[in-house]
Amino acid sequence: MNDLLRDADDLPAVPGSRIAVLAVGGNALIRADQVGTYREQIRAANKVATNILAMVREGYRVLVVHGNGPQVGRELIRSEEASTKVPPHPLDVCVAATQGSIGDLLMRSLRNVMKKTGLQRPVSTVVTQVLVSEQDPAFHLPTKPVGPFLSQWRAKEVARSLGYKVVEDAGRGWRRVVPSPKPLDILGLEGVEALLGAKHIVIAGGGGGIPVAVNARGELAGVDAVIDKDRTAALMGGFVGADVLLMLTAVDNVYADFGKPEQRALEQVTSSEMRQLLDEGHFAVGSMGPKVESSLYFLEEGGSAAIITSPDKLVAALNDRAGTRILREADDGAAGVVKRQLQLFEEPTDTLEE
Repeated sequence: MNDLLRDADDLPAVPGSRIAVLAVGGNALIRADQVGTYREQIRAANKVATNILAMVREGYRVLVVHGNGPQVGRELIRSEEASTKVPPHPLDVCVAATQGSIGDLLMRSLRNVMKKTGLQRPVSTVVTQVLVSEQDPAFHLPTKPVGPFLSQWRAKEVARSLGYKVVEDAGRGWRRVVPSPKPLDILGLEGVEALLGAKHIVIAGGGGGIPVAVNARGELAGVDAVIDKDRTAALMGGFVGADVLLMLTAVDNVYADFGKPEQRALEQVTSSEMRQLLDEGHFAVGSMGPKVESSLYFLEEGGSAAIITSPDKLVAALNDRAGTRILREADDGAAGVVKRQLQLFEEPTDTLEE
């Protein structure tokens, strides 16, 4: 137990100072072919923890951004089922709940796996609000399915009584759809940077972040939306000056002409080559598209490489032996240039006197 409570200054020096951002999908913890019991989630979290620690052993300070697709859906079910007894939670509060629960799960797994392997690092989860704009076009065209599958009758009743937009989802039933606006800023990023500097493994931006916007009164308010976790990971990576953005998915490589007889695995490509493939429509909006877009944004903000691969190929991909590696080019921008954060509120002009 004492090993878990050691001060960061007592830990061995981190070999190197590179920062890697790891984006992990929520379905890595609750797979589609599982019930999703807590015991199943613990086993899945242990595998994720093993991947994170492999990155630490490779000499990286690691910032983890996880998704929450299945988890936030379950939070919405709990909220709806209990609505006759307690007021239901809005979507942004459900996202916040998953940040806490998934953060707890990953921290526990990391500490347990570290105890077995002898590697020790402090681990912290940061509840993270992410700024979006109420003028984002996504608010006029909700496309992200969330929550449970509903019968057509129940979906129409929910749409009428609660004002939700619902659509049929791939013949499996009807679901609520919500906006997925682009992240503009990470609130409280200073804490994330301080923890990385203190040698912590940091879990932040969970579920893409708790979506907040500045309302007409100039106040921060939660909004009913979900933010793509890959976009948030790319934004955070740019802000903290990360060298590598690594996104885990179900396949070992990104493919051009995917599903066609001429499909080919992409291994090492430049950002301009990847941009051309994206513009030609090789990557579906609901699949690999957001990962490729996030990769290109990260490189434009000064990152050196973006890697997309499966969990099994993570270590090999870090050593350029597997996965799809997208490399920054000279015209993407100067390496190491960190984008300035937005100034939400004016600095106070008066100070407290002693």
